[in-house]
Amino acid sequence: MIAFGQFTEVLLGGLLAGFLYSLVALGFVLIFKASGVFNFAQGAMVLLAGLALVRSLDFLVAKGFPYWIAVVIALLFAAAIMALTAWVIERFVLGPLVNQDGLTLFMATIGATFIIEGAAQMAFGSDVYPLRLFPTDAIFMFENTFPGGILVNKLDLWGAAIAAVLVAGLAVFFQYTKTGRALRAVADDHAAAQSVGIPISWIWFVVWLVAGLVALVAATVWGTKLSVQFSITFLALKALPVLIIGGFTSVPGAVIGGLLIGAGEKIAEAYLGPYIGGGIEYWFAYVLALLVLLVRPQGMFGERIIERV
Repeated sequence: MIAFGQFTEVLLGGLLAGFLYSLVALGFVLIFKASGVFNFAQGAMVLLAGLALVRSLDFLVAKGFPYWIAVVIALLFAAAIMALTAWVIERFVLGPLVNQDGLTLFMATIGATFIIEGAAQMAFGSDVYPLRLFPTDAIFMFENTFPGGILVNKLDLWGAAIAAVLVAGLAVFFQYTKTGRALRAVADDHAAAQSVGIPISWIWFVVWLVAGLVALVAATVWGTKLSVQFSITFLALKALPVLIIGGFTSVPGAVIGGLLIGAGEKIAEAYLGPYIGGGIEYWFAYVLALLVLLVRPQGMFGERIIERV
């Protein structure tokens, strides 16, 4: 029973960590699903959102605002920053590149990454800024089932709940709203979408705005976990295996991929680490992604690409 309880604790911790990975991966899926662009700048957008949030929050608290009122105002300010970022990217980066191939658009997002990172740190600073929006203490669960219970971090529970709400909301948005269907049409063929009256510029602004708001949500959780700092941009690299496994066009797939990686790396570290050395968490996700690529290149839930010649 003790061994099973230990395994359950490791598994549950991995699954909850997977939800945190999926929060970043969702931003990639949104833009790729709606525009066919792999947004390399998503990690930088998380950094920008986090810096705008934490610096405005610190300013308002220092001015004497009640904490939760300051949080609401800071969230609105950060959302406005992400809306401005979406408009700038659509107007000056992607707008002039309509109907260009995917590689050109991908390279444009790489350029946007460095611009966003530099502008964010110039405007808001480059230090490490603690953020405390969610509780970070641990609690014991299932004490009646396992001796001593299972130790779970409250922040991980909050992250899982937020990810579940986001997935449900985005799934409804893409499947049942006119804008969501227009986004998918633009991703399939820019020229065809324009020919039937879909405004490309507006659609791209909307999808980048939504991705920016998702980045803000991710920043609230990851900023609480790691503090807001430059290294938070490397979350993009951690989200890449999640996308490969779940599929670049699947919102639920982003969560499933995150769960598989989170659980797999924790179990591998706990039970294989003592025999083959530590550090499995750093490379396990990429090995798993490589195996999925060999079997199903479009990911577990990705759409099959059928080319007719």
